Amino acid sequence: MSTLSLKQLRKQFGDVTAVHEINLEVGDGEFLCILGPSGCGKSTALRMIAGFEEPTSGDILIDGQSVVTMAANHRPTAMVFQKYTLWPHMKVYDNIAFGLKLRGLARTEIDRKVNEALELVGLPDYGKRMPNQLSGGEQQRIALARALVLEPKILLLDEPFSNLDALLRVRLREELRRIQRRVKITAIFVTHDQEEALSLADRIAVMSKGRVEQLDVPSRIYDQPATLFVADFIGVMNLIPAQQNGATIDLGALRLESPTRVNGTVTVAIRPEDIAIVGESDVDAWGGEVEQIIDLGHYRKLLVKVPSVGTLKVYAPKALDLRENQLIGLNPSRFTIFRDGAAPIEVKREAVAPLEMSVAV
Repeated sequence: MSTLSLKQLRKQFGDVTAVHEINLEVGDGEFLCILGPSGCGKSTALRMIAGFEEPTSGDILIDGQSVVTMAANHRPTAMVFQKYTLWPHMKVYDNIAFGLKLRGLARTEIDRKVNEALELVGLPDYGKRMPNQLSGGEQQRIALARALVLEPKILLLDEPFSNLDALLRVRLREELRRIQRRVKITAIFVTHDQEEALSLADRIAVMSKGRVEQLDVPSRIYDQPATLFVADFIGVMNLIPAQQNGATIDLGALRLESPTRVNGTVTVAIRPEDIAIVGESDVDAWGGEVEQIIDLGHYRKLLVKVPSVGTLKVYAPKALDLRENQLIGLNPSRFTIFRDGAAPIEVKREAVAPLEMSVAV
């Protein structure tokens, strides 16, 4: 059993509070991603768990036991860093075996564990190589093997793939998830890459300015953002400032209905995939002009200028025959209303029929 608990964890550097009182529970075998922009406090939180930073206040418990006063090298954790940090003068085998030798294990036991670790990361014949003979992806796999060979209770990863190219990042995160499931280790992964977090995590903790804005499974983080920051940070979102009067929100030519009656400023958040492209003359839709068409492979992203609303991002299938400067209609099927001091309100509208796959020019 390997669980992690953060209790009112806080870190202050002078007058700057990098991490506010974080409360977090990570279950046995869970893969948790801490996601946020640069400077949000995510790496500081991870370094406190590892023992490289001392908390200003709060507690860190692993399997119910506090480790906050325990030195980093005595904690049941292992860290994989952004930089590979392999010792350049040592062969791959010796890099992985170093921690085991410090523990005084027998040579045969060390040999068995190192070979198992190399097999686990898919590099069984690399023991005799030097780090400078490895690619960036291979070095990061060896760094992972060096961490896993110590059999830690908690595996910590601080943006380990950020120095790699996009295709290799995708491949390695798939391999990391396979390895994590195979060894059933509890893992905490820090990243600023939302796609990385959504594809890896059992749950995601989204951080901003030292605070956890939302902690939930990836699908709910994306579909039901708890704050305006999460809505804007995760995925692509149209954020439209508006005034709500009673139960209605007038956005240009379209009137949206809210289940709550309030008066004041709100922000309407709409995902591009929740906007249907309809005929220009549709009375229950925005009329807009296509400003730009961006081909993203299996679909297109449109930038559509809508009077009194602004430029909206809309996704369209490639089979839909559209051109720039064309007039089209837009009808949102789902949106979320954000208002200061209130919980977000999700609204689903009646489904509308999209345009046929071919549009007359």
